[in-house]
Amino acid sequence: MTSAARPQVENEAMASPGTLRRFLATLGPGLITGAADDDPSGIGTYSIAGALFGYTCLWIAWFTFPLMAAIQLICARLGLVSGRGLGDLLRKYYGSRILWPACLLLVIANVVNIGADLGAMAASTALVTGVRAAYLTPLYTLLMIVLMVWASYRMVARIFKWMTLALFAYILAAFLAHPSWNEIAAATFVPKLEWSRQYWSTLVAVLGTTISPFLFFWQATQEVEEEREQGKVTAAQRRGATEREKRDSRTDVLAGMLFSNLIMYFVVLTAAATLHVNGKTSLGTVQEVAEALRPLAGGGTYLLFTLGIIGTGMLSVPVLAGSTAYAIAEGAGWCGSLALPPRRAPQFYVVLAGALFAGLAFNGFGFGAVALLFWSAVVNGLLAPPPHRPGGPLVE
Repeated sequence: MTSAARPQVENEAMASPGTLRRFLATLGPGLITGAADDDPSGIGTYSIAGALFGYTCLWIAWFTFPLMAAIQLICARLGLVSGRGLGDLLRKYYGSRILWPACLLLVIANVVNIGADLGAMAASTALVTGVRAAYLTPLYTLLMIVLMVWASYRMVARIFKWMTLALFAYILAAFLAHPSWNEIAAATFVPKLEWSRQYWSTLVAVLGTTISPFLFFWQATQEVEEEREQGKVTAAQRRGATEREKRDSRTDVLAGMLFSNLIMYFVVLTAAATLHVNGKTSLGTVQEVAEALRPLAGGGTYLLFTLGIIGTGMLSVPVLAGSTAYAIAEGAGWCGSLALPPRRAPQFYVVLAGALFAGLAFNGFGFGAVALLFWSAVVNGLLAPPPHRPGGPLVE
């Protein structure tokens, strides 16, 4: 929900604080960011983790939640209080020596993720439609470019918010799989580690795809976009935040990160209850996971899982491309915003479309999904640790 719409809803809810309407009014960038984290690449990683190690990976969800929540709260607060995006803040406080290496790593990781996600979406669509994936990948790419370039920011934000509902497919799929709830309870609250290379590689991949730097940039810039929608067009006008704004942002971020980790939990659970218990552990792609579910878990689970991949891809790929465009535009000092038409921010939209086409081209090279996920996680891991500036905080 955009901030232009948010005040109207909040005014209606003011008379009854604490109600469901009041809570829903606070949801926006944090919810979308959390949902975008569960992209097809992430779904594939979580599924492979569940297929390989069963319920023993369920504890990771409550381990990653505070990590995600902490970093996203920092990013949200930076954007909300400073009125600037993360790329803009890096340029202002750290200079080009930190900014451009960070942007380069972000671009590489995002292009790899876009390529993997487009491939998973196309392959999953092919499973349910019979249309060749080679035709669907460029079609999805063009559809997303049209959405991001010609739709208004208000419309884009509204569409993204409704797309988060696609993730509920994984909760339903988990219950349709008829798991062993006693085993689930034990695995959730009693961590079990395996001292093997495969286990720790999988754990690194899960952490890499869950705590991704593109979320840092997107979270901060969307807080700025929300303020732009309120008419605060300059950084000076956006600087500072009321206690109510900070409290609402905190609620939004915590809800989004909790939702993201809840979906990860149920994806692992579904794979463990269907694939692992039946010995299906040698899976290399998300479409192989979906296909394997058909005979093991029934048509309902298979269809929900497959449709979830398509829905999450439609949400996450534009966020990946958008975070790339925001980072480059802010770093270069260009005028860049989804709220602006292409004629007023041409460089921004060129980078956005270029990231999507680069992902499409990368997908065409035919790299294995496992390799894509692994190296993307490595790049994300290199970029994730924030630099430290002894002189003080970013927001003075």
